[in-house]
Amino acid sequence: MTEPRAVVLVSGGLDSATVLALARAAGRSCYALSFDYGQRHRVELEAAARVALALGAAEHRLMPIGLGAIGGSALTDPSIAVPEAATSGIPVTYVPARNTVFLALALGWAEVLDAREIWLGVNAVDYSGYPDCRPEFIAAFEVLANLATRAGVEGERMAIHAPLISMTKADIVRRGAALGVDYGLTVSCYQPDAAGRACGRCDSCRLRREGFGAAGLPDPTRYQRGSR
Repeated sequence: MTEPRAVVLVSGGLDSATVLALARAAGRSCYALSFDYGQRHRVELEAAARVALALGAAEHRLMPIGLGAIGGSALTDPSIAVPEAATSGIPVTYVPARNTVFLALALGWAEVLDAREIWLGVNAVDYSGYPDCRPEFIAAFEVLANLATRAGVEGERMAIHAPLISMTKADIVRRGAALGVDYGLTVSCYQPDAAGRACGRCDSCRLRREGFGAAGLPDPTRYQRGSR
């Protein structure tokens, strides 16, 4: 029996690697999709390629989009510093409309592939306060997907899967480890160096480190010297 196809958003980070492993474990033929959106942490794209290969994606596609032209985020505008301490409210690392754009493009590729599922690693527990990582957003986009596509109109439901959305970072690490994910292949840092070593200070590094600690598993992250 042919495996059902799914588009999986793969950033190169811990969460998306876990989602790809979960989709493969669920018997999906996975088409990994990554975006070069002008992010300052571009080494994550190399990590995405490593993860897609290691976890058996049927194909890995890298799509360039110009979110840097919009600006407004520390991840796309080098004049905005990445915060190295906890902040209140929506942080400056939020990229306006990022997940909306990502999902829209994934939806288009899913139609071309005759896939009926999109998987992504958004999380509403151990996350940085991004509005497009909430369950309400995922549910609303799924409604849109079934209104906006040929498949949806013809009665073949499009599904958006966000299996990590209510899990803690420790739960995610444990689940991925049980599936054999090599987290040493991944990059989560918002400001890694050219060699892909994590800063150890940004919010993403903090959440990742705390996740491994709470899971009781060794952290394979390569940190910059003196950053821990």
